[in-house]
Amino acid sequence: MPFAPAIDADIHYEDSGGDGPVVLLAHEFFMDRTMFASQMAALAPEFRIVSWDARGHGRTRDQGLPFTYWTAARDALTVLDHLGAERAVFGGTAQGGITALRTALIAPERVSALILISTEAHGPTPEQSTETQKFLDKWYDDNSRRGAANQLAHWLIGDDDWYRAIWTKRWLVRDRDGIEVAATCLLGRESVVGRLPEITCPALVIHATDSGIPDHRAKRLAQDLSAATYVEIAGARLAVTMTHPEPVNHAIKQFLRGSVTTGHAR
Repeated sequence: MPFAPAIDADIHYEDSGGDGPVVLLAHEFFMDRTMFASQMAALAPEFRIVSWDARGHGRTRDQGLPFTYWTAARDALTVLDHLGAERAVFGGTAQGGITALRTALIAPERVSALILISTEAHGPTPEQSTETQKFLDKWYDDNSRRGAANQLAHWLIGDDDWYRAIWTKRWLVRDRDGIEVAATCLLGRESVVGRLPEITCPALVIHATDSGIPDHRAKRLAQDLSAATYVEIAGARLAVTMTHPEPVNHAIKQFLRGSVTTGHAR
């Protein structure tokens, strides 16, 4: 089972292998690396797909210490170091995209391109913070936890009954309090909108229109990045990589073939 050792954590990852350009994908809050199974199946071996578990999620082992998405960005670089690769495409969904943006800011020489899915550069709005805190209050209460899991499944996945059943079952057997530090990171993140012009590598922005990310924020993300391609997937929620794999995979494949394999992002 592969782990990349950080100073205070062992970052678990899954690697498709192969000789193609490395693509590191980071998951959404409350999810794990398996939300990219369809991308790994569709894009490898042309591309070497590596999905990894953030702190507080999946099989990554950490000490439960406070962290930020800047910490997570360094975790992503730790995985890249462990692979023995100099550069990669960094990407992810929601908090995974937030992490990828910070990776491009702290180590631009190691980021050949970005794939930003259902994500934003802004900090949370007061409304987002309030709704997230309401959910967490229910999650930490044993009497309302099942209802909170069902709410989360609808919020992240939508009407896909099969995926909702799978993830609800996973969530209900996990440590109730294991997400607390990661939730503090999510709610405490700051905006990096003002720093987006610093990022000059090619970027793909995939906006799921029912993800809860305001349309104007997704478009602002693409506009403020100097070399971005913008794709909308109508009716999709945050977990668009699972529920709408065909358009997501098509967009990623076309982007990678144009931005990475041609040498533009090397």
